[in-house]
Amino acid sequence: MRSIASLALAACLLSVTGAHADEASFLHSLQGKFAGKGMVRIRTNSPAMNISCTFTSVATANSLLLDGTCRALLIMSREIKADLKVSGTKYTGTYIGSRSGPAGLSGSREGNAIKLDIHWAKIINGDRDADMTVEKTGPDSMRMMVIDMDPATKKMVVTSQIDLERTK
Repeated sequence: MRSIASLALAACLLSVTGAHADEASFLHSLQGKFAGKGMVRIRTNSPAMNISCTFTSVATANSLLLDGTCRALLIMSREIKADLKVSGTKYTGTYIGSRSGPAGLSGSREGNAIKLDIHWAKIINGDRDADMTVEKTGPDSMRMMVIDMDPATKKMVVTSQIDLERTK
């Protein structure tokens, strides 16, 4: 009986270590300098504005910091930052980029995408909730996307999408 309990404990420890190793490897694959283009909407019902962005991504075994700047119309510039920590398979952190102030992030990874719930500091588009995805789209590329519900139509709307390529 004791050997069965020991085997079960060893299996649990190995699965946790394996999950941590998988997350660390995934996070490190997102490290580097990136640049790209995309779009942003101020509100779900406003027209999309084209943006260009640069990001520095710093990864450790249990964290990911995406720190960048996006520009629109050659005159507007905004800092964009997602600071994530991972514990096991759960991600938590802070997002800066909205006019509402720092937003809370929580979620998990599904394949090559970190799927996060956003909790805005203030009401945006009728509520304080939205969805963010940070997705590795290739060996040297990633996408950051925010989706929010339009309060009038109740349809989900992409409010920002940035496609980034690693710069050499």
